[in-house]
Amino acid sequence: MNSNSNEIVKLSSSSSELELDLDRPNLEDYLPSGSSIQEPRGKLRLRDLLDISPTLTEAAGAIIDDSFTRCFKSNSPEPWNWNVYLFPLWCCGVVIRYFILFPVRVLILTIGWIIFLSSYIPVHFLLKGHDKLRKKIERSLVELICSFFVASWTGVVKYHGPQPSMRPKQVFVANHTSMIDFIILEQMTAFAVIMQKHPGWVGLLQSTILESVGCIEFNRSEAKDREIVAKKLRDHVQGAENNPLLIFPEGTCVNNHYTVMFKKGAFELGCTVCPVAIKYNKIFVDAFWNSRKQSFTMHLLQLMTSWAVVCDVWYLEPQNIKPGETAIEFAERVRDIISVRAGLKKVPWDGYLKYSRPSPKHREQKQQSFSESMLRRLEEK
Repeated sequence: MNSNSNEIVKLSSSSSELELDLDRPNLEDYLPSGSSIQEPRGKLRLRDLLDISPTLTEAAGAIIDDSFTRCFKSNSPEPWNWNVYLFPLWCCGVVIRYFILFPVRVLILTIGWIIFLSSYIPVHFLLKGHDKLRKKIERSLVELICSFFVASWTGVVKYHGPQPSMRPKQVFVANHTSMIDFIILEQMTAFAVIMQKHPGWVGLLQSTILESVGCIEFNRSEAKDREIVAKKLRDHVQGAENNPLLIFPEGTCVNNHYTVMFKKGAFELGCTVCPVAIKYNKIFVDAFWNSRKQSFTMHLLQLMTSWAVVCDVWYLEPQNIKPGETAIEFAERVRDIISVRAGLKKVPWDGYLKYSRPSPKHREQKQQSFSESMLRRLEEK
């Protein structure tokens, strides 16, 4: 009896295994027949490996693109109004933000501009012969209008560390998320900032009001501008009466999760570098400005229709270049300090690739020239 039961168990187990085997794909069906398989003759050559290089290049390129582009993506907030009793609360929030807070904020900003322009225009034209007094008043007025901007977002900004002062041979560098970084820093100290030229009303402000506090404009597509800006930077940091110089060495806006490579220009001036770390709390709004998808006006409207802009600013310990340290190493050391303080991840990408990425034809030519050079080296050996 026991032997019969054992045989039944074996048969059932073998039948179940047979069913499982039938479900599995037969790998031999996907392999070529034995006659079609050719044994490799001699050693494997480099050109045989390069046959699969396009596939590997595409795979590596996809990984790089994902790692690079995520630095410039704004993460959409998770929807929370998905049930019956939360949706009415969300609707109430929309009414409050758009029909109560937004008109009040527009009124605040309008009052700020009226006060600013009614004071700035007379000071700028009537005190032409008193440059020192004029610059002092204009500096205070620029700080005032920036404070009105922050108030129009219900900005909750906490500053840590000593406030910057006017000293020669120092430059402040900060991570960059949006143009509002400048406004948030400017309301406490009138910095002279290095700025990309912008069109529209922002460009008008750059060429008039911001120029009065020593701001320097440049166009990243013009090679000549770089030489002119470099000379202006060296001249600016030498002046004891000039406003503190502020530079965003990333050269572009990053989404406040990462830091891209710092340009070395700010670290070649032979002066003290003062790191500034800026971290936004995204509980109410994402402060990242994607200039390719959104104008600055729409970005401001997004901030003004949110509940609040919350962020922390840290003025960190000044740094000097160490003996034997290059400007690039100095820039990376300062980037480490800012990234650690603000809780940002470092990535090894140049932010300018956001504006000028190589074309597929150019990449293909580079790959072809690399393959040919490797083949020549192999044949020489």
